[in-house]
Amino acid sequence: MTRFLIRRIAQAILVLWASSVAVFLLFFVGPGPNQVARTFAGRLATAARLAQIKHDLHLDQPLYLQYGHWAGNLLQGNLGYDYYKGQPVISVIAAAAPETISLVLGAAILWIGYGVFSGVVSAVRSRSLLDRTLTSAALFFYAMPTFVLGLSLIWIFAYKLSPVTKFFPFHGYVSITTNPGQWFEYLILPWLTLALVLAATYTRLTRASMLDVLGEDYIRTARSKGMTERRVIYRHALRAALTPVATQAGLDIGTALGGLVITETLFGIPGLGWTVVQAINEQDLPVIMGIVILAAAFVVVANLIVDILYAVLDPRVRLY
Repeated sequence: MTRFLIRRIAQAILVLWASSVAVFLLFFVGPGPNQVARTFAGRLATAARLAQIKHDLHLDQPLYLQYGHWAGNLLQGNLGYDYYKGQPVISVIAAAAPETISLVLGAAILWIGYGVFSGVVSAVRSRSLLDRTLTSAALFFYAMPTFVLGLSLIWIFAYKLSPVTKFFPFHGYVSITTNPGQWFEYLILPWLTLALVLAATYTRLTRASMLDVLGEDYIRTARSKGMTERRVIYRHALRAALTPVATQAGLDIGTALGGLVITETLFGIPGLGWTVVQAINEQDLPVIMGIVILAAAFVVVANLIVDILYAVLDPRVRLY
């Protein structure tokens, strides 16, 4: 187990390093020192301001020293300075991260829970009317763009059924520390939008994986020994079938934590996705770079956690 963890952590560090090099080449080397300084400072920056930014970012030094200073700051948690807002980038991200985390974790509970449940039911009752209904529903939502589903939910619950569903606000965000009840109300429609779209993948994955596992010899052996069907399905089959689901969950959650641009913009949630859109419109390069690096870290860490969970979900997996 220790060797496995060391190897996986080393691989994660290597991937993060490669990501940092790619970001550095894209944002620093490609445009050139003068253009980088002007982008950081803004169009109306003075010559003195440009010279100061070049000095702060070490743009007047060789590339390897530029990268060394920049990477060293990253290791210390310093993602740079936002010259537009006059504050560190980490402060901008810290203000937007709770909104994205609330959106992603709440939706993940819904999409994983519903997707796994419907996938198990479809597999256990394969080729039945219920199976076909759940599979068709999954395909329907899978084919629907996020913004179409979100706008449809807003139209149904916030307009057509507004006299009945007054507790469905559809634009804005309230912190859970300010008012837990309103926090929940403002996130209901965004949660449903994400969950219905992403749950389709989990329904299909769980169904296919469960059908494969239910045909294994050890499942037939468990049944022949008189074990109840419920115990066979939930104790043995489902546990082994969740491996591909865990892989998909790691990718989806890690990617979503980097910012859900469409959903956050549609529902007016000032999270990381909304923040990066504003930064792109304002050409606020430090914030864009900071969120890109953070998104890469989320994906790498999520996949590392999934690798470790494999042994917990499936006893046949051995960590060497």
